[in-house]
Amino acid sequence: MDHQHLVQRAAVALFMAAALLHAQVNTPVQAHDIPNEIILHGFVKPEGDRLHFIVRVPLIMLASMNLPKRGPGYLDLARIHDPLNLAAAAVAKEIGLFESGTRLNPVRMQARIAQPSDRSFESYARARASIVGPRLPENTNVFWNQGYFDAHLEYPIHSDRSDFSLDMGVAPGLSGRLKMMVRFMPPEGATRAYELHGGFGLVALDPRWHQAAWVFVKSGYAHILDGIDHLLFLVCLVIPFRCRWWDLLKVVTAFTVAHSITLIASAYGMVPVGDWFPPLVEALIALSIIYMALENILGANLRRRWFIAGVFGLVHGFGFSFALKQELQFAGDHHLLSLLSFNIGVELGQMLVLVLVIPVLGLLFRHLVAERLGTVILSVLVAHTGWHWMLERVERLRQVGWPTPDAASVATLAFGVLLWLLAIGAAWLIARQLRRRFMVQKPIGDRDVV
Repeated sequence: MDHQHLVQRAAVALFMAAALLHAQVNTPVQAHDIPNEIILHGFVKPEGDRLHFIVRVPLIMLASMNLPKRGPGYLDLARIHDPLNLAAAAVAKEIGLFESGTRLNPVRMQARIAQPSDRSFESYARARASIVGPRLPENTNVFWNQGYFDAHLEYPIHSDRSDFSLDMGVAPGLSGRLKMMVRFMPPEGATRAYELHGGFGLVALDPRWHQAAWVFVKSGYAHILDGIDHLLFLVCLVIPFRCRWWDLLKVVTAFTVAHSITLIASAYGMVPVGDWFPPLVEALIALSIIYMALENILGANLRRRWFIAGVFGLVHGFGFSFALKQELQFAGDHHLLSLLSFNIGVELGQMLVLVLVIPVLGLLFRHLVAERLGTVILSVLVAHTGWHWMLERVERLRQVGWPTPDAASVATLAFGVLLWLLAIGAAWLIARQLRRRFMVQKPIGDRDVV
């Protein structure tokens, strides 16, 4: 059997081990048998014409590779050299490194077993020195599913200032249970830390501005389409404005301006902190859906709905920020650009929903049900859904401890109120200016009667 085939089998075994763990963590087992979280650690450092990748894998990830054992389940360190080389090659196959879009192949690999108490991966220098240092004595007792497998892989590169990226393909089915903490150490500048999950895709380790922008546009677009609560609120907003394009523009503009302000403020840490804040925002989002549905049912002053859209848009902006928080690690040096790009993605998703929903509503009200009756039926269904969401989220909120008021929390609250007032004022000014321009350009005979 040739070496390439052995490497492929080792990579399959690594994947199968992860799949087995995935099956086990979703069945009732003792807490000490299967860890709730499996973490890989890695360093990526370009240096001259070489890219160094140092990785630490928990031994439990190699369960299906059948490493040689002795006694009650200890690894046989005297016969483990060749299996470790195969495991290192399998890791290189499953965790891809790229230079300017081209996949790299390692030219040198070193591997060793480390004990559970080993702390060498606290820094790049210690981790590298540990791997090239003396191996554990052959009589060391390391149980087969404890401790670590450490590997150092070297890749030839054209320049240590190229665009480098990483693709973690190991066990995407494990989702949040398996993650990799990667630190990228460029020749110049600060170290960048990433928390990656299997199946995330190609990640630029030092992104250019256009790479960061594209990543966050896609992220914002995907988030709004996955956020059913945001979409239901948006649908409730626009149901009464199917043929009133000027009022629809005001409403959507107010919602967009408001959630953009709180999204950016949240990303820069200008919002309350604590475990109580996310469930509070989620409960308020559910409340916004109920309120807007009830307005549609009871009837409301639609000429002022843009104001309500702005107020609740501030709340939804906080909700968007929770999804964005974890992904800001991929912004590189382009923090503000990434925020704006995420917001653009959100707006593109909203536009797609409106383009699809408004014609469907038109067909529904024209051929199946009267507009007023249809509005009430749809709004009742949405309000029912929002009510159940609010009950669930309020219950989660009740389980969270509230902070003791102090000067800092009072100042944060005051700043938040000021932020809300400024956002509402900005939305009002924008809507007023747009209306003035619209009325100037519109013939007198065509103007709306107030």
